[in-house]
Amino acid sequence: MSQPRTRTVVVLAAGEGKRMKSALPKMLHPLLGRTLLGHALAATDGLGAERTVVVVGHGAEQVRAHLAEVAPAATPVLQAEQHGTGHAVRVALDAVPEATGAVVVISGDVPLLRPETLDGLVTAHEAAGAAATVLAAEVADPTGLGRIVRGGDGQLERIVEERDASPAERAIREINGGSYVFDATRLRAALAKLSSDNDQGEEYLTDVFGLLVGAGEPVGVHVATDATETLGCNDRAQLAGLRRLLRDRVNDGWMRAGVTILDPATTWIDVTVQLGRDAVLDQNTQLCGATEVAEGAVVGPDVTLIDSVVGEGATVLRSHVQGAEIGPQASVGPYAYLRPESRLGRNAKVGTFVETKKATIGAGSKVPHLSYVGDATVGEHSNIGAATVFVNYDGVRKHHTTIGNHARTGADNMFVAPVNVGDGAYTAAGSVIISDVPPGAMAVARGQQRNVEGWVLRKRAGTPAAEAAERAGAERAGAAGAERTGAAGAAPAGEQAHPGAGEGGRRWDARDTPTE
Repeated sequence: MSQPRTRTVVVLAAGEGKRMKSALPKMLHPLLGRTLLGHALAATDGLGAERTVVVVGHGAEQVRAHLAEVAPAATPVLQAEQHGTGHAVRVALDAVPEATGAVVVISGDVPLLRPETLDGLVTAHEAAGAAATVLAAEVADPTGLGRIVRGGDGQLERIVEERDASPAERAIREINGGSYVFDATRLRAALAKLSSDNDQGEEYLTDVFGLLVGAGEPVGVHVATDATETLGCNDRAQLAGLRRLLRDRVNDGWMRAGVTILDPATTWIDVTVQLGRDAVLDQNTQLCGATEVAEGAVVGPDVTLIDSVVGEGATVLRSHVQGAEIGPQASVGPYAYLRPESRLGRNAKVGTFVETKKATIGAGSKVPHLSYVGDATVGEHSNIGAATVFVNYDGVRKHHTTIGNHARTGADNMFVAPVNVGDGAYTAAGSVIISDVPPGAMAVARGQQRNVEGWVLRKRAGTPAAEAAERAGAERAGAAGAERTGAAGAAPAGEQAHPGAGEGGRRWDARDTPTE
């Protein structure tokens, strides 16, 4: 009876990455929703490995902290001094002496490696009973890469680094893809024989292949169908190139799944994002983190969504949204800013130059323009007038405001929290609301208007404003004289209060109530 196959994954992530010229460890540089190291770990997810070892070195504490977040089951092993990839793998295996079967070794800076490609490499290795198998690729320009050197029979003889290669070997276009599978027992024996007699003075893991071939052990080459999967990252220019390639791959996958992307070149979707069928993404759109966009939603142009949910049929236009939930058929933008814990109900609207934070906007309610809604609950089918501010901060603590259902608040209102506006209530334009408003009431909180006649002519004489006022006064006096002449003999009309006047002749009209 055959023994069950066991697998160990080793990820090499100890390098300094000097050419990145960054205080951030190379393996922690982000790429569409994951770090370089995170992408490498994701590629190994389908292997069913019993253990994963990550070799850390430069920035070890930061890398360990990152691993605790994204792959807590992985074991970080410190390579205190970096003496090459062969030395790094020996350090890893020393930490897991129980490891048997297949040992899968990948670099932490090859983020385009697909899980299915890695699985194909491991499956081919195990099926052939090989001592070692290397992932290779055919490229147009192999500059800077290790070469696969084959014998006359087409079998692998050795892997040679470019700096150690002869002119004939440098002409080879089949390159080392940087991912390997070894038999654990034979790998340990070969690692003990490695030499640092090379241009770098390091122990090359790739020299293991030459040692195994020399010992008559079977070695294999598995060729990747897509050479871009083997691309590594040594500097920020290469990182940007990988980002573009990954963007195109992600966008192509979503379009084939039924998502419309109007301008793929300006649409950036993290690998962690989820999209529904018939969603539409317009140009200059970024979808980041744990964002979800449901079926039929329209996002863009010029939208950034971070860790947010967009409901079915909703629209988001020229806005920045972070940590928010936008309900079905809701509308956001243009030029809105939804901050964390903002929640919009079905058919709700947050319009132009509106900012929300820790705010729930109920179904069918609208905050159309020029407002700040923070630490607030707005009920269903209510309307918040233009230029409204929810005054939530007293300098020490935040306080909450509640607006009821079917309420109508006036333009240029301030709600000084904590305060409640009841169902069906109105607030007059220009009011500062400091006390609760009962259901169905009209709240008016503003000073009486007073006109000081002739002030400009007295205080601003000689200005354009004064000249304009003087002309208008002359015209008004002339018009009044003509009216008196035409109405000679007619009885003067008495003064009447406006039919809508309240106490003292004060007029209440539509200007006191909100507009959409």
